[in-house]
Formats: sequence, C-alpha cells, structure tokens
Amino acid sequence: MIQVVKGSLTDEELAAVTAVLLARAAIGATARQQAARSTEPPARWRRLERLPAYSGYSSPVSWQTAA
Repeated sequence: MIQVVKGSLTDEELAAVTAVLLARAAIGATARQQAARSTEPPARWRRLERLPAYSGYSSPVSWQTAA
C-alpha cells in the first residue's frame, strides 16, 4: 500500500504517517455511516407489472381470493 522508495523513516515520521492514515480512515468510515443513514428505506409496496408471472390481467373477483 505504502512504499518508501528512497531513504528510511524515523520513528517520529512513521508515527506521523500512521496518525494521518488513521485519521483519514476514520473520516471515511464516518462519511460512509452518514451516507447509509441518509438513504431512504426501501418501499414496502411492489408493482405487479414487474413480477415475472404477471400477465397484466386480473379477474374482477381476484380481490376476494387474495389473502
């Protein structure tokens, strides 16, 4: 993920890089959680014309047999 191309890191530099990466990861996780909460819940109804077995015709008394 991260590679030191030239030179070497001191302990202080490594700690600074680690702190920055952890802070960025925490901000990303918070943003994802907020985005997940702000979405609308799925609809509880369905459209019959989208069902594969729906032919488009319902008999006049189909409401009596439904349940």
